[in-house]
Amino acid sequence: MEALLLVLLLAVLISINVPIAVSIGAVALFGIWIDKGVFGFYDAALKVFDAATNFPLIAIPLFILAGALMNTGGISRRLIDFTSALIGFIRGGLAMVNVGVSLFFAEISGSAVADVAAIGSVIIPEMKRKKYRPTFAAAVTSSSASLAIIIPPSIPMIVYGALSDTSIVQLFVAGVVPGLLGGFLMLCLCYWFAVRYDLPREEAFSLPRLGKAFLDAAPALLLPVIILGGIFGGIVTATEGAGLAVVAALVIGGFWYREIKLREFYEALLEGVTQTAAVMLLVATSGVLGLYLTEIELPQRFAQWIISVSDNRIVVLMMLNVMLLILGMVLHGAAAIILIVPIVLPLVRELQIDPVQFGIILTLNIAIGQQTPPVASVLATACSISRTDIWATTRTNIPFIILLFGLLLVVTYIPIVPMGLVELIYR
Repeated sequence: MEALLLVLLLAVLISINVPIAVSIGAVALFGIWIDKGVFGFYDAALKVFDAATNFPLIAIPLFILAGALMNTGGISRRLIDFTSALIGFIRGGLAMVNVGVSLFFAEISGSAVADVAAIGSVIIPEMKRKKYRPTFAAAVTSSSASLAIIIPPSIPMIVYGALSDTSIVQLFVAGVVPGLLGGFLMLCLCYWFAVRYDLPREEAFSLPRLGKAFLDAAPALLLPVIILGGIFGGIVTATEGAGLAVVAALVIGGFWYREIKLREFYEALLEGVTQTAAVMLLVATSGVLGLYLTEIELPQRFAQWIISVSDNRIVVLMMLNVMLLILGMVLHGAAAIILIVPIVLPLVRELQIDPVQFGIILTLNIAIGQQTPPVASVLATACSISRTDIWATTRTNIPFIILLFGLLLVVTYIPIVPMGLVELIYR
């Protein structure tokens, strides 16, 4: 009964536009007050500090800052120029360029919102100038940015790993094959659109142009090699890799390209602080909510209820996916992860579902949620840049959402796809 009351209270607070982090914190404190009285607030204060100072979470502000530095340092523009020279001659090539650059950019920032803001501000106006439909330009940019959080590094994976005590490096490795598979399928879908709607070609392929673009983008192309090579090679941890990303982006953008001046650096820092504050406040308040849920044994009761319905892994995973898809439609990614992990993790362990595989399943559900209104944070950002209606863009985006859903089913029911590399390298 207490749990139902708190769910209703949380829904009311969110519906009247109380910030999600504040809503979670208020509901958790209210529940603790009912259960333990004011003396429970001492434990809550300690939990806030403990949750916010979890070492792996330091990677979040660093990856966000790296993405901001990439954008202000001219790295994003050079990546677009190189990818355009490489595949822009194909019919509808600019849409493919959009997908390719989004996947590459996310290998540095780990954030879909940062991806769509940086790439979209450059490529969406160019696609509109080339007579692509504005809704299509927004849909491609938004969907490819969300797909890119499957490819390491990924902020949702970092949050999940910290909350579930799962290896973040193994989560990164597990995301490689699904991310590349999804990227290839998205390129194929863009080509299908290009043929069906006679989308334009860019300039004819030119080897000198490609060579010039490659030389200009070469330092930027080294970024994922340095960062992911260091993480996967065991030279640095994921958190240290995030710090390496900041240093590399600063050196390349500021000293090699010489486009990061003091003002641009300040703006990048401000953007990083703003995004980080929103995520970390969610993490801190979620720690209090997790404390309360554990005390009333809600996760255990939830697991028992699911198993009473069915103990078949296929059915249970289907039920979890439905629940996650619904939550993703109404909550931002970090909030959905923070709310769901403490509840479902005992069930995941009881059914012996690999927590690494479940992390990829959860991340893909978040990616789909970023494309499905009413919240759809990434889609809303793309629509803001393209100046298109979110519902009209959603209709155009349906094939891309179906593609992401198909990838989710593959990751859910064919474990070798996400887990093959992990098993090969670590087990």
